[in-house]
Amino acid sequence: MDIRARIKVYADGASKEEMVNRYRKGGVDGFTTNPTLMVKAGIRNYERFAVDVLSEIQNLPISFEVFSDEFNEMELQAMKIGSWAKNVNVKIPITNTRGEASLPLIRRLLDRGLKLNVTALLTDRQIDGLHEILEPGDDVIVSIFAGRIADTGVDPIPVMKRAVQLYKDLPDVKILWASPREVLNIYQAADAGCHIITASDQLIEKLSLNGKPLEAFSLETVKMFYDDAVGAGFTL
Repeated sequence: MDIRARIKVYADGASKEEMVNRYRKGGVDGFTTNPTLMVKAGIRNYERFAVDVLSEIQNLPISFEVFSDEFNEMELQAMKIGSWAKNVNVKIPITNTRGEASLPLIRRLLDRGLKLNVTALLTDRQIDGLHEILEPGDDVIVSIFAGRIADTGVDPIPVMKRAVQLYKDLPDVKILWASPREVLNIYQAADAGCHIITASDQLIEKLSLNGKPLEAFSLETVKMFYDDAVGAGFTL
């Protein structure tokens, strides 16, 4: 079975060209970005970039993030971002930089009808706290940074499985495996029951290797080493 029948794949990035090319090429179910990716891509006008992308991608969900550290300003930014298009999920970090929980803000924004992507969750306490304030009918993506959890030496799979089970009483809430480090994570996320995983364009391309015979892959690898050595003119 195609892995994309088991889990939705959202392309993660901040290049309009790559996003539009991926959209036209297919193979993804949505898009996400964040301020760090946008800065790395050289973007200087946040709204212009977002509106430009939304003019091309109109029928798949796209998440854009607030960037204020003050909750009252976050709220204003969230309302503005949410007004750009119907396919926008507004990304709200689970805390601000002072570690203050954004749960009251999240509840207010949901009560105002926004679709949210709550981001940067890493702990069971954060996952439980968010669950406590959500209600049936809330349209929320819960972005748990499994890759960063794994970076600390902790297995993220039990965390993700627990979250999937915990949120089963909220049918409009989707669990997202964020920050994958390798293609295997996409299969692990699907096995854990996650609804969505974000992936770079490079990882998405590697999904075409699904089921590839390892003997053939080994031979291709040996040929690559040989061809590159010959092409470089190496001698001993």
